[in-house]
Amino acid sequence: MTQHTQPVDALIVVDVQSAFVVGDGAVPAADLIVERTTDLIARARRDGALVVHLQNDGPPGAEDEPHTPGWELHHPVLPGPRELVIRKPRDDGFHATPLGEVLAGAGVRAVAVCGVMSEMCVQATARTALERGYRVVVPYDAHATQDCPAVPGICEAVPAATVSRVAAYALGSDAEVTVPTADVTFTAPEIEAPEAGRADAAARS
Repeated sequence: MTQHTQPVDALIVVDVQSAFVVGDGAVPAADLIVERTTDLIARARRDGALVVHLQNDGPPGAEDEPHTPGWELHHPVLPGPRELVIRKPRDDGFHATPLGEVLAGAGVRAVAVCGVMSEMCVQATARTALERGYRVVVPYDAHATQDCPAVPGICEAVPAATVSRVAAYALGSDAEVTVPTADVTFTAPEIEAPEAGRADAAARS
């Protein structure tokens, strides 16, 4: 029988945007990442957990520049007190955003973090969550990145799957990084989040 980890009361979906999961710029095995994040979102909604979609605002000319096709979130959002979009200007989803206030206001104690890119925005957001005292689960098969290219005379190319694995393990022993998507379970946080659907830092245009 499957052994489930202890439930988490929030799901943070990091930068699952069109630029990163569709077309030539998609991460390797993007279809699997979309499938697994879809599953996590559906089960988090069903069980009443808080769902936070992080959306990266890339610089002008970047593939995720705001209001371009690549910037759009891939997953449909159901705005409401249990689901919201938070735009962010940096890798860390807590930096210059209301994410910390939203989690605290909902009484969240444990988060699952999934999405892209493993060694950048996923790791940075998970690390800050750890520093803030949250229990953090990073399901090993629900985050991804690009291959690390070779550097002549220094190192060979590193496959994306290896980069993702190392990025998760770099979080240290306090993060749960060997849990598969199927074993993540959810529960509702203690407090209903305040009109979270409008906490998307819409002031940034």
